[in-house]
Amino acid sequence: MEPAGRLGPREFGDEELSALALAADPDAPLDPDAVPWLGAPLGLLPEWYMGPTSGRSSSRARRLLALALAAGLVGGCALGLCVTSGWVQIA
Repeated sequence: MEPAGRLGPREFGDEELSALALAADPDAPLDPDAVPWLGAPLGLLPEWYMGPTSGRSSSRARRLLALALAAGLVGGCALGLCVTSGWVQIA
């Protein structure tokens, strides 16, 4: 078996892969010798898609500023103002 991420001597085309995918049983168990595709770690999402969360917390002033900005945008929408283009307009 080839290492993860390398194709063997025969490469599959899109039509062939589509036919194999449509013919496959979605409820079949995985082969015990299966390896992750392209060396991706086992888990729900790969590391490159969504990295780990940062453990630092923001200051009180930064949280209040973010809350005030969000409240201003929601309040503007409630009053019928539109800010999607960057300038405040009456919707």
